[in-house]
This record gives sequence, structure tokens and C-alpha cells, in this order.
Amino acid sequence: MGTSGKLKNFITFNFITSKLKIMLIGEYNHTLDEKKRVSLPVKFRKEIGKKIIVTAGLDNCLWLFTLAQWKNISAKLSNFSMLQADNRSFNRYMFGSATEVEVDTIGRILLPEFLVKRADLKSKVSVVGVQDRIEIWNEEAWKEYKGGVEKRADQLAEKLGQAGAL
Repeated sequence: MGTSGKLKNFITFNFITSKLKIMLIGEYNHTLDEKKRVSLPVKFRKEIGKKIIVTAGLDNCLWLFTLAQWKNISAKLSNFSMLQADNRSFNRYMFGSATEVEVDTIGRILLPEFLVKRADLKSKVSVVGVQDRIEIWNEEAWKEYKGGVEKRADQLAEKLGQAGAL
């Protein structure tokens, strides 16, 4: 294959991979209805598709992933030894609570009751875009968490800078 063939494959590969990358940003306040449905922001709906995975997240929120992102996470976590207790525990936490849900025609998802309870979701929730995932928080818990992070944002940035991230 000549140089033009390599260039064509590179461009095709980059086009495909760039289409798979999503950027979910922003925070939105929504209502969790009595049937445990929540509407996703229009900007997010355009990025995520009709079926998504919802699972227990960290910091007492729920994580939502596209099917493609979930497959990527699954592959990464499957590379770790099941002989180590921490790996088994985290995999059970992530996969045991994971559920595939459909986005309905008006952009809502139905959250399983056990996940609503785990994240202590009430009628007011915050839907937060965090790069490649969506988080759903109890609105008051989100305000408290966000306030704590804002107070130490300078320190967090310093640590990220020392690690070479920024």
C-alpha cells in the first residue's frame, strides 16, 4: 500500500473514531416524576442514542453511558484479574447495578427503583454532563458536592498540574 492508501486509512480511522467520541457538558435541573422517569436535556439526547446504560456511580449519583462507551468500559475492566478482591468487588458494583434503558420519544428514561433509592433521588434532580457520561444527582446533594469542589478548585487544579494533566 502506498502513502495515499495509508493516508486514506488514517483519515477513515480518525473519522470513525471522532464520530464515536462525545462531549457531554453542562448541568440541568429536572424533575423525577412519580413513575421514576426523568427527561434528558435535548443536547444530551442528540449525542447518546436511543438505548443507554444506567448504573450506580461514585459519590452517590447514577452514571449513564452510551452503549459504545459501556462496551469500552467493560473491555477495560475485563482486563483486570478476577483473582483480586478489589477487582471483583468493583466489577460487581458496576455491572451488578447496570441496566439498559430506552430513551422514549420525548427524551425520558425510566430509572429502576433500586437505583433511585441508591442515589437517594427525590423529585428534583440534577443532570450533569461529565465528558463521556451523564450523572444524575439528588439536586440538594449535587449543590452540596459542587460547593465543596468549588471551594477547593485551586487545590485540585494544582494537583492536576503536578500530574501533568493541565
